[in-house]
Amino acid sequence: MKTRSLILCAVTAVAVLATAGCRNAPGKPGSEPEIPRPEQVVDFPTLYAENCAACHGVHGQNGAAISLANPVYIAIAGAANIQHITAVGVVHTAMPPFAQSSGGMLTDQQIAILAQGIATTWGKPASFAGVTIPAYASTTPGDATRGQLAFTNLCARCHGANATGGKADNGSATGSLVDPAYLALISDQGLRSTILAGQTEKGPHDWRSYTPVHPMTDQDVADVVAWLTSHRVANPGQPYQSH
Repeated sequence: MKTRSLILCAVTAVAVLATAGCRNAPGKPGSEPEIPRPEQVVDFPTLYAENCAACHGVHGQNGAAISLANPVYIAIAGAANIQHITAVGVVHTAMPPFAQSSGGMLTDQQIAILAQGIATTWGKPASFAGVTIPAYASTTPGDATRGQLAFTNLCARCHGANATGGKADNGSATGSLVDPAYLALISDQGLRSTILAGQTEKGPHDWRSYTPVHPMTDQDVADVVAWLTSHRVANPGQPYQSH
């Protein structure tokens, strides 16, 4: 009888240990915290870091693409335009579509979270109380001839007479705005947005800063964009043909 009791105890102990081992074995359910699936990520910092920071900068600036940590840009573009651009991308540029409906990896909810997060984190709507904000998209066709004159009067002081580069008022160097590679990577709207909103990492600079002549009008911006884009070439990045 004593022998049977010992055997029963031993069997019971083995069963308990085996059950515990199954629960805690590597790779078994409950052994590690559950990792959310990509479509389950809904916090702005993670979504931004994984999808936007590489081009727009870790903190929304100092990246290769337009600065998002720019209250002026956010005031002009608005969350709706930012959401649309994030969803469908910009054709013929390095900005890809992120929405699943456009071939990307993010859900509509995640796109909305990104747009609202950008507007909430870096927008300062109170700073523009009483200010007439320019339209995000152009409302008038541009003229390259007028654009060259407007550029000379309003922009050449910092960007050089031919837009090939110069020195800004704060002493920083400005790159060429007519370089074929640059023009191939930026859309007409991208040029317009940059002219209107400036780049915060290079100091305050927006459509109101083009003085002592006057702040840039919508027509001025459209004309300058037309003149800059007139420098685009058919095959940017290709070797120049010898003559």
